[in-house]
Amino acid sequence: MKNVIVDYKKLTPDVLSLLVERYPDGYGDDDIISFKNHKNELIEAVEVKTEDTKYLVKISKRLSMQMEAFDEDDYDDKDMNDPDALPDMELEQPKDQESEDDN
Repeated sequence: MKNVIVDYKKLTPDVLSLLVERYPDGYGDDDIISFKNHKNELIEAVEVKTEDTKYLVKISKRLSMQMEAFDEDDYDDKDMNDPDALPDMELEQPKDQESEDDN
């Protein structure tokens, strides 16, 4: 079986579909696999498998947002293996505090 580590930026709709299917309510602490990469950096990922490949998808806030927004019907069959088919997910910026001049 082939092992593949996937970053959010390289995620395809096909792999995202597998994630949403495996973790329909999102992933929890028990689902997270932690390991060190070749740079000795701690990596946290969730696992999904196909018949011939085990994917470790690095977790991030953007991954969670993408999983929540994903709808397989939004993609053609040809787009399912294209990482560029997924929209960029912008992280929400903290709201600016109201200025004192607004009183």
